[in-house]
Amino acid sequence: MAQDNAVLKLSFQYWLDKAVEWGQTTTLESQQDVCLHLPKLQEFLQQIYESLKHMNSTTAVQRFPLIGQLLGRLCWNPFVVGYDESQKTLMWCLCCLYSNEPQNPVELKANSWILSLLCHLLSSSSEWGANEAGTGTFISALGYTSADYYSKLIKNIVLSLVTELKGNQFNGLNVQGRVSDNHVNVVSLFCVPLITLPDVTPLLEALLTYHGGGSQEVLSSEFLEAVNETFLKKKIALSESAILSLWLRHLPSLEKATLHLFGRLISTQTSSLEEVACIIRESLLPQAACHPPIFRIVDEIFKNALLETGGTPEVMTIIQVFTQCFVQAHQKDNKQHKFPLKAYFPPQQQHLVIALLKHPFGKFCLELFGALTESAFSFIFLSYTDLFESWFLFVHFGEWADIAVEQLLKSEDESADTFLWLLAFYYNPHNDKEQRTQILVEARAVYDRLMMLFSCTTLSITDLQAAASTKTDKRQPCTKHLVRHLLINFLLFSSGGHKIAQEFISHVILASNTTNEVFGLLIRTAYRFNQLGLKNQRAVKLVNELLQELRFMD
Repeated sequence: MAQDNAVLKLSFQYWLDKAVEWGQTTTLESQQDVCLHLPKLQEFLQQIYESLKHMNSTTAVQRFPLIGQLLGRLCWNPFVVGYDESQKTLMWCLCCLYSNEPQNPVELKANSWILSLLCHLLSSSSEWGANEAGTGTFISALGYTSADYYSKLIKNIVLSLVTELKGNQFNGLNVQGRVSDNHVNVVSLFCVPLITLPDVTPLLEALLTYHGGGSQEVLSSEFLEAVNETFLKKKIALSESAILSLWLRHLPSLEKATLHLFGRLISTQTSSLEEVACIIRESLLPQAACHPPIFRIVDEIFKNALLETGGTPEVMTIIQVFTQCFVQAHQKDNKQHKFPLKAYFPPQQQHLVIALLKHPFGKFCLELFGALTESAFSFIFLSYTDLFESWFLFVHFGEWADIAVEQLLKSEDESADTFLWLLAFYYNPHNDKEQRTQILVEARAVYDRLMMLFSCTTLSITDLQAAASTKTDKRQPCTKHLVRHLLINFLLFSSGGHKIAQEFISHVILASNTTNEVFGLLIRTAYRFNQLGLKNQRAVKLVNELLQELRFMD
């Protein structure tokens, strides 16, 4: 990349020298030289754009300080502007240099200059472009500066097109004979290089919510892809209705938006699930998912991610938080939707959905856990697909697993089997009776030893290590996850666990290379406590202290 930038910088000086030379002479030889170099120049302009589209305006000027001079001279050369796609590429480059939020007078002046050039390019093929001197005189006679005139020109063009599009529809229906689908397609292509300009946003929204008279898509795929890409990079702000329309009419954009969100959540080190939820809500995907087709597509992408990663805790947590954000969005806009929440999930799992949708942050109900266990257990006797779908549904509401662990340590012995079975299913959704039995036997043994220590006010790390130990070295990974889940909650809720929690985390957990998993369990617990409004309890304070220590170690 550095080598490519160096080559571009050398080329900048070459092409700037050429642009100066072409602008100073109007001889036949000069015109022939322009025409001779046009193919190479267009290739160079395309390279510039490929670099600029990944930068903000400040970085672009710092990286290529000559870019303003070069583009400014090329935009006024009729041979350059008239060649092939050079005009469009010049517009793209200029839009990359536009500051959406100018911070100083220099950037404000640069924006005015860019708007002037854009309007010049847009009108270069019209009669106005044939007499620049006359245009300047006309602008002055109106009492405008060039910058003011061109800015108002863009706004008027946008307003005219928006009015035209909206006037073509009545109560959401296309009114034939006013605007042709071909014309709308051309307008969408016209917008591609102008997408980042704030004045063009009303036109983008009008196009995205416009529907033609036929079954074919009237907007160009290039436009839809460009809008989605620019939105994902946060270079434009669009209404929820416009984004919903974009994703409904262009499946590749929805898929890209979902993968973009998933990739961002995996790669970003967040310190709390509140941050994760904020990122998810900002993506607008939970709000859009209130539309059932979008929910099913997003859910299918999450399912594939879960399969490809082997059901890692990080992915399971992302699905859990996304589901919570989706449920909140659905409840907030419930009056606008005809579908109940259970309609978003497979019909054969409706009884399980109804149980899981009960708010887990209220009073604990053992009968509910019994219903969940019975529902999940019934799938064991069916196909692997049914079993997986049952588990995948449970993952959506993974907070129940955290509540099950907490209640396991606080409940009477007779209810322990219910919770242990549910946790075994959460960590090992396989239809293997022998393997499941082995997991339950080991988990029960650890649980019994922990409960013997639960009321002890004085504990040592050795005591806890002995309680979590196994007679064999072949403990299954899923069993290890379950045991670690038990240990973390034991430290939080037992009488003496809080006294050795930090030491145990530092010397035992971290030594086993499970930092990310433990951190994930703790931020889930902190998130649940926050949802409950708990602030002063000992367990709440301990969770925050442990998280602070893990962040410091990281």
